[in-house]
Amino acid sequence: MKPPKKAKDAKAETRRTPRKAAAGAAPADTAPVPAQPETPATAPPRAFTKRDIARAFDEVAMMLEILGDNPFRIRAFFNAARAIEDLSDDVGQLLQSGQLLEVRGIGKSMMEKIKSLLETGTFDEYEALKAKIPPGMLEMLRISGLGPKKAKIIHDKLGVSSLEKLEEAARNGWIAELPGFGEKTQANILAGIARYRKYSQRFLYSKAWDEASAVLKVVRAVPGVTRSFIGGSLRRCRETIGDLDILATAKDAAPVMDAFTGMGKVATVVGKGPTKSSVILNSGIHVDLRVVPDDGFAAAAHYFTGSKEHNTEVRAIAKKRGYKLNEYGLFKTDTDEVIPLTTEESLFEFLGMDFIPPEMRENMGEIEAAMSHTLPKLIEQDDIRGVFHCHSKYSDGRATIEEMALAARDLGFEFLGMADHSQSAGYVNGLKPDRVKRQREEIEALNEQLTPFVVFAGIESDILLSGALDYSDDVLASFDYVVASVHGQFTGTEKQMTERIVTAVSNPHTTMLGHPTGRILLTRDGYPLDLRAVFEACVAHDTYIEINAWPNRLDLDWRHVKTAKEMGVKFVINPDAHTTKEVAFYRYGVNIARKGWLTKDDVLNTRGAAAVQKILSGRRR
Repeated sequence: MKPPKKAKDAKAETRRTPRKAAAGAAPADTAPVPAQPETPATAPPRAFTKRDIARAFDEVAMMLEILGDNPFRIRAFFNAARAIEDLSDDVGQLLQSGQLLEVRGIGKSMMEKIKSLLETGTFDEYEALKAKIPPGMLEMLRISGLGPKKAKIIHDKLGVSSLEKLEEAARNGWIAELPGFGEKTQANILAGIARYRKYSQRFLYSKAWDEASAVLKVVRAVPGVTRSFIGGSLRRCRETIGDLDILATAKDAAPVMDAFTGMGKVATVVGKGPTKSSVILNSGIHVDLRVVPDDGFAAAAHYFTGSKEHNTEVRAIAKKRGYKLNEYGLFKTDTDEVIPLTTEESLFEFLGMDFIPPEMRENMGEIEAAMSHTLPKLIEQDDIRGVFHCHSKYSDGRATIEEMALAARDLGFEFLGMADHSQSAGYVNGLKPDRVKRQREEIEALNEQLTPFVVFAGIESDILLSGALDYSDDVLASFDYVVASVHGQFTGTEKQMTERIVTAVSNPHTTMLGHPTGRILLTRDGYPLDLRAVFEACVAHDTYIEINAWPNRLDLDWRHVKTAKEMGVKFVINPDAHTTKEVAFYRYGVNIARKGWLTKDDVLNTRGAAAVQKILSGRRR
């Protein structure tokens, strides 16, 4: 089978699931929140969120496509799903006030379906379609690279209607024999099945943060809770999360356990005990709650933050000094005398170490650095003074440049960089040279209006197959900065992809490399790439590497961030925002930067607008 055409490859890059911005890791020592969480008087069997509604509409659209329904009707459901996902306000409140009808893509018919989903968890058409489609086919459609049309052909020709049967057909070579498929498609389906099984029980940081924050609010509201926090891999800001850990201190754990297991968000109570309870939320996320005495908080906070590898090394240090450290406390080995500790900081200090931020606790050199007092001062969210990689209605964004700029200013930023898609990205209305000029004129007028706030005129230029950028040199020279990104034709070998990207970052017009590996978390692995060669080229040509903070990407991976820093690479943290609320996605990127040991000095957008202007102007000479 021939490699897919560029337009089809690139189309996969369009925004499908915007996410709510997170506020970062919760502090370990917090007071209870006085207000009780709101609970509907008559809750449906399952509390539907906007993501649930969007997913239901997506499934309806896919089922209609399988059945060969009217394309306009199919598109209406897809558009409604995107409109619901983009809402910043509560769906139920908008429905109740009648404002939902003012949302583009939501008519009276869709509003009635949303009302039914909120009240009953379903609607008639949804159930009727599910009765016509074998249940396993919906799961098949979650396999990346297998759309409704291909799934229907496989079902009709081979009788496949489940994930297990799909895998069997692929392993036996039956799919490759179908007209229009071939060995390559078959291999991609098998890879997609493997990814789905690997990631199906994992959740994006952004989704896990939203769920954990809601649970924490319930726990903190219980009278008697003195301290509480989110632990585990979420506190360490891992990009995907398997389950959640909540830790609280209270003299009487029983009321805390009652409130936790009785939440409206709980689908199943796995276990309920005097110090630990476990539930599965409606979203499918498993949550453990542990309640400990206040004097046991420091050791428990460290233990339940992890990672396992980090904890093992710290316990070994304690053991060498004649102490025993576990989730219950720090004890003298010979007498079991408890060492009084009030905070995690006091635990590290007692062991002769500097406090290690949770994001760094991965046993990747942080313990040695803490012992030798050489830990870097990590970048903070408040250090970011602007972002560069944002999109407007000029390409595939959903807001005007002015709306995006005002959203950035509301976050306290000094500048915003607009980087709409370049001309070859026709599938997202990429900018031809005449529209580049028109956009520049609008930005210049806006800068006069918003001074001292600055809007920089950039572009996200496609990296073509040859490694060339997507405009002539004179057009590229007209931008304040250029984000060079791959959006299609990912199927080259490691050598080919590396040469392509090295050529692009070596271009004197390239300011920064966008989403460097092209990964989509829980969906698509990055393309094959010799990252060390890319890093070397970036250092040699003074090209920044982007940490793309869009929560479905978080690319560059934090493990590679640390390596790149050690090689001398400079970074920029960008939200890849397509709506005003997504500008705040930069916070996820700061999490990744902290995990990669970056300081304020390592990141371009910790500078103010004037300093950034000087740096960008200097590069264009």
